[in-house]
Amino acid sequence: MTEAEEAARLFAATDPRPVAERENAVYRVTCRGRPTALRLHRRGYQGAAAIRSELWWCGALAAAGLPVPAPLRAEDGEVVVTLASGRMASCVDWLPGAALGAAGVPLAGPPAAQVQAHHALGALLARLHAATDALDLPAGFTRPAWDIAGLVGPAPLWGRFWEHPALTPDQAATLRAARDHLAAGLAALAPGWDFGLIHADVLRENVLVDGDRLALIDFDDAGFGPRGHDLGTVLSQNLYEPAFPDIRAALLEGYAPRRRVSEDEADLFTLMRCCASVGWAAPRLPPGHPVHASHIARAVMWARRVMG
Repeated sequence: MTEAEEAARLFAATDPRPVAERENAVYRVTCRGRPTALRLHRRGYQGAAAIRSELWWCGALAAAGLPVPAPLRAEDGEVVVTLASGRMASCVDWLPGAALGAAGVPLAGPPAAQVQAHHALGALLARLHAATDALDLPAGFTRPAWDIAGLVGPAPLWGRFWEHPALTPDQAATLRAARDHLAAGLAALAPGWDFGLIHADVLRENVLVDGDRLALIDFDDAGFGPRGHDLGTVLSQNLYEPAFPDIRAALLEGYAPRRRVSEDEADLFTLMRCCASVGWAAPRLPPGHPVHASHIARAVMWARRVMG
């Protein structure tokens, strides 16, 4: 019996079919008569308490009317199960729609449609952050901290991006300077920033489009951090889009009912995500994988743009 088959059995689900392999291995299954996403969690990434906390948050958001996947319980009543191999698994609702786009692939559709989608995404993130702040987190709730230490400290959550082994000396010098620039910029923002639970991985692949409605999936990286991090993550994938200035303006305008975010602040958090992605790739992808080069090139390009 495979891990997916074992996990499906524990959730009274059938017919696991692989759909994604990122931090988690994701399968589409049928559970209690409806399509469901079965997740086999990456070993050593999030602990059981953190996964339960993520699922509690998603369930609370879904109950508040947010378009996010609510968790399902296994046959034993738990939302997280442990397989014979020691790997953990969970199930969440399968939401309708297609991904807004894919990493490294130009956005589809005319610029006006891209701008409209990002205005709607900004509005959705504003709703998500506002709904989150209305929640009373339960005792024992735990998620990683995307704070200054977790982003640019000695041991960032996604690794020391300025030491990626594929960096040239010039690139390494640029990313060291970017780290210093980010540390100073984040420290300046910290006294007045909007800090709380964030999705932390608002990539195109995690934004579903169903007609004129958007939904957010994959809260696996969620944690406590500055809300601008979510906006910067969105923008990091759009830096090479011809309509980038309009996309950025639309995203920030959509978010404005919660808080006005300046382009300079958004650009800082965009740099933060570009650098963090360099660190993310280092231990996860084999040497020579093309993503290393593309992530490094993007981070260096945007660092030089932001730092002048």
